[in-house]
Amino acid sequence: MGDLPTHTIVFEILTRLPAKDVGRSKSVCKQWYALLSTQDFVKIHCSRSVVSSNQRVLLIDDLTCSVRPIISNNNDYGPSSTVTFPFHHQNNDVSILSHLNGLLCVCLNHTYELLLWNPTTTAFKRLSTPDSHGFYINNLDAIGLYVDADDDYKVLHIKRRSGVLGVYVYSREVDSWRNIPFITRQGYLSPHFNWSAGTFCGGTLYFTVCECWIGGTNVVICFDVNSEQFKEISFPPVPSNGMVQGVLVNVKNVLHMFASTGMFEMTIDLWTLQGDYWIKVLSCPPIPPISLSLWCDITHYVTNGNWFVMTKLGKLFTIEMDMKPFECFYPVSWFRGFKGAVFVQTIVSPSI
Repeated sequence: MGDLPTHTIVFEILTRLPAKDVGRSKSVCKQWYALLSTQDFVKIHCSRSVVSSNQRVLLIDDLTCSVRPIISNNNDYGPSSTVTFPFHHQNNDVSILSHLNGLLCVCLNHTYELLLWNPTTTAFKRLSTPDSHGFYINNLDAIGLYVDADDDYKVLHIKRRSGVLGVYVYSREVDSWRNIPFITRQGYLSPHFNWSAGTFCGGTLYFTVCECWIGGTNVVICFDVNSEQFKEISFPPVPSNGMVQGVLVNVKNVLHMFASTGMFEMTIDLWTLQGDYWIKVLSCPPIPPISLSLWCDITHYVTNGNWFVMTKLGKLFTIEMDMKPFECFYPVSWFRGFKGAVFVQTIVSPSI
């Protein structure tokens, strides 16, 4: 260490600071402000921030928005701290659509506007434009947040309007939207199909597309973020004698799906994607009857050898897994009720 330049030592130390301490360190001197603002620093700091101690749960209700740490030892939330939205809203009508590396893509429900927001630094960026880009309609649109090979954070917005599909990409680097081609089956444009939010894994955004009735069609749409090409792969071979829901999750850069089927009793299987094919990892016993309204609010995560299925307000049940313990919580890309997210505290900025 004695032979290392001083600035190299400082750089290494600062990249290991918590995100909020990095923000405070910018005021130390001009040299530190310049160093901590570089994209190289932000990228390395972000890569070192993806650990369980930096993970937080953000929950929104009608009156408050709060952030809570996750306590890994007992799989519970820690004390909450209130978050003040830095943008105008009405009665906390903020839907969280996607998240990646500390950034949240959210929608203001009263204006339909899309925003990128870092709740740790409070910085945000409006994505709406005068020519009608960046406006989101629930149950018709789908959103995916990703970063490409050039380290440019982007938002993929799939819009269904009167049987017409439009696909647009927002680039943080150039601060603009552009249209890209996507030809798919006409049936998927129908409101009878539910598109999930995109889950980013291994350079690809994945969307589940599920028909909203028993025995309906279920597929996965894949978007290669570098070639900007789409393809369709099959759903896991789950029974179709009930309602089917697939929830995608990125676990250590491997795509998994919690596939639930049934009507009065739900069966959940955990699958992993290998190539273009699904391999079953485990099954759980049938879940006792759950009302449909509650089921639609379920999200999942896995940690320390246990698999949790929970709602916004609390844990439903725990399934013990005979697998290697995971080091972190691995949330789905959104809480089903649009009212929360698990995110990592970083200094990634929503704008350049």
